[in-house]
Amino acid sequence: MLALFCLRLAFGLFVGMLVLPASRVNPRFFRTHLLILLGLAAVAAASAWETLGAEVRWALGTAMLLAFAGSFSWSLEDAPGGRALILMTGVALGTALTLSLRQTPGPTASAWLLADGFTGALVLGMALSAMLLGHLYLIAPGMALAPLFRLLGGLALALAARTILAGLALTLWASERSLRLTDLALLWLPVRWGLGLLAPAVLTGMAWQSARIRSTQSATGILYIAVVFCFLGELMGLLLLNETGYPL
Repeated sequence: MLALFCLRLAFGLFVGMLVLPASRVNPRFFRTHLLILLGLAAVAAASAWETLGAEVRWALGTAMLLAFAGSFSWSLEDAPGGRALILMTGVALGTALTLSLRQTPGPTASAWLLADGFTGALVLGMALSAMLLGHLYLIAPGMALAPLFRLLGGLALALAARTILAGLALTLWASERSLRLTDLALLWLPVRWGLGLLAPAVLTGMAWQSARIRSTQSATGILYIAVVFCFLGELMGLLLLNETGYPL
């Protein structure tokens, strides 16, 4: 579970970098993100080395090398090849995530696993990217706010997609069985939906309103809480996936 969570987060952070214009964001943001990707890929590889297939190991190794090269590039003036290295790192991480999801044991259909994995990755990555970018405004207050609004909009869309997927999965799961109040999954659902979907959506709106009045410090504090809720919600979602076979 740890390896899969790290891969989701890493791919989501890649998407967070991909949607931002390099000309309007401090290069430190991209350098820091790539170092985080390097660490997450290393943790994923170390925590499940024996169970990962050879293809996943190669993809993770490639991602680590590219992330290291990218972080070095973004420490240089004009970041030579920096954007290309971000793209190649993302492709390697996406390959590792896809292969890991397809190799996941259990009765869950591959389509459900892929939809769950990539929507969850977007929620995690957009939330953490927005929080880290908000923190960057504390040391670069003159930076334009458009990139932050772009990430907040991406987080809102990711949460909407995640909610639609979870609602569809819940409908199908409930139609296949007679639900009882003593079902463990049924007891977890309010916590998963409340912490992982509803609370982050409300906090995203609050962060947006704070950013509109250029209160980036308040927005960053709100996003810290949103990140914690997203992490808890996605971890609970993984437990529910193992319990029910559906991305609830």
